[in-house]
Amino acid sequence: MHKAIVYVVSLSALALLMCSTAPAQMQIYGAWHCGSDYCTWASVRNMTDFDTKNHWIIDRGDGSGLPSVNLVILSFVQPLKLLNKTNDAGDVNGVPIGMNSAIVNYFTSHNIRVMLSIGGITYTSFWDQALSANPTQLGLNAAALAKSLGVGIEIDYENSSSPNLTGLQAFVNAYRSQIPYDATGANPAARLTIDLGAGDQWLTDITRYATVNWLNNAAPVLDYANAMVPNKQPNTSGAESNWQQHIDGKANYAPPVPPLAPNRFTGSLYIVTGHNPAPECNNFSASLENSTGSYVQTVAPNGAGTTHGLLGFMFWAAECQGTHSICTTPPNTCEAGAGAGAKTYNIPLPMPALRQN
Repeated sequence: MHKAIVYVVSLSALALLMCSTAPAQMQIYGAWHCGSDYCTWASVRNMTDFDTKNHWIIDRGDGSGLPSVNLVILSFVQPLKLLNKTNDAGDVNGVPIGMNSAIVNYFTSHNIRVMLSIGGITYTSFWDQALSANPTQLGLNAAALAKSLGVGIEIDYENSSSPNLTGLQAFVNAYRSQIPYDATGANPAARLTIDLGAGDQWLTDITRYATVNWLNNAAPVLDYANAMVPNKQPNTSGAESNWQQHIDGKANYAPPVPPLAPNRFTGSLYIVTGHNPAPECNNFSASLENSTGSYVQTVAPNGAGTTHGLLGFMFWAAECQGTHSICTTPPNTCEAGAGAGAKTYNIPLPMPALRQN
């Protein structure tokens, strides 16, 4: 009798284990977008030209008419200009003139969610200045911008040595005073996220603070984080090792960095590297989004969260990210890499409500 009971319990445990390790549906599959001028968005785009250069994003080229991603993050808004509502040749009220409703609608009309990224490595000192001057007003201005364009906002504050966490908290408080956290994802402007290092060894103070105060499943304030790309494209084990640092935390650090729940972040890869097309752009079978896909869908929590799998992938970056890499424009578009991945992983369109546990 006792042996039979043990046998039944064991079968139940096995069934639970098999269920828990089933691949999770990727919910986020997106790209940062740098426009045609290396991330300044300082000119109004001709929409015919914009479509020619970016059509692969809204059409993965497999005959389905479906897009290659379900999220685009327009990069970057300069934080001090946003605080001061600067008007100059490239900005109106502190917002790059290229980040306008026509661009947003181009993507949202194809079920692609849109966000704006504030910061980036080039604008770190401007984050410092804005957070010292009036972080509350910066948060209020960011919330007003999000509402006006119907977009989410990403915090990309890349100060790894001495970040102004008090100011950053005031920014988040001000934003959330205008647009509360929304687990349903129904309000695009309620989507507020943050970029963290590829692993826990860079942006450590911000990672520690965000993990404890904003990315806790019991009381979330930010929707999720992006584990950014490292200084160069990793191999499969390198990418997975970086992401695992977030899941494990760093107990040996003083103070320690706690574990981050898998459902609270994405892993990021370069979509292009150097001056030649990369597999991540044009050859899914040879790409990192293919070789790391199993990890992204099945990695187990280790101290935070209860469900397996990261939220998905982010790619750096569409169109022209800089003078040292090729642009994702014809003839070097990314249907056969990122687009094929969207089909392979059956990326949901539009983006659904994100896992909360």
